[in-house]
Amino acid sequence: MMKVSSVIKLNLPKIKELTDAQIAALEQTAEALHTEVVQAEIMPRDTGNLQNESTFVDTSKSKQGKVSLVSSTPYARRLYFHPEYHFQKYENAFASGKWYEPWIDGISADFCREAYKKIYKRLTGV
Repeated sequence: MMKVSSVIKLNLPKIKELTDAQIAALEQTAEALHTEVVQAEIMPRDTGNLQNESTFVDTSKSKQGKVSLVSSTPYARRLYFHPEYHFQKYENAFASGKWYEPWIDGISADFCREAYKKIYKRLTGV
């Protein structure tokens, strides 16, 4: 009969560093998505208030693994859920309703996953 024993030592400072990097990468990924959407010129735009001042990343729950891209204007919901509106294209050439769809399940659906991986790797070297 053979007796085996093992000792596990956790590197708690390194675990905390990696956990903090996860949070930072999540927040930076949301900021990158916001930038990506603005640069895609897909949000309806007249004065720029909706996409610039009134749309922001809410990081208040990032430690729980959740960030949100919030548009705080009262008209954002109406514009988003009514793609049949005739949006003027002078400021944003591709303005339309449901402007997040390409990043949810469209051509750019892997954007957040890939951005998170790159950011996390940059922050941690892992």
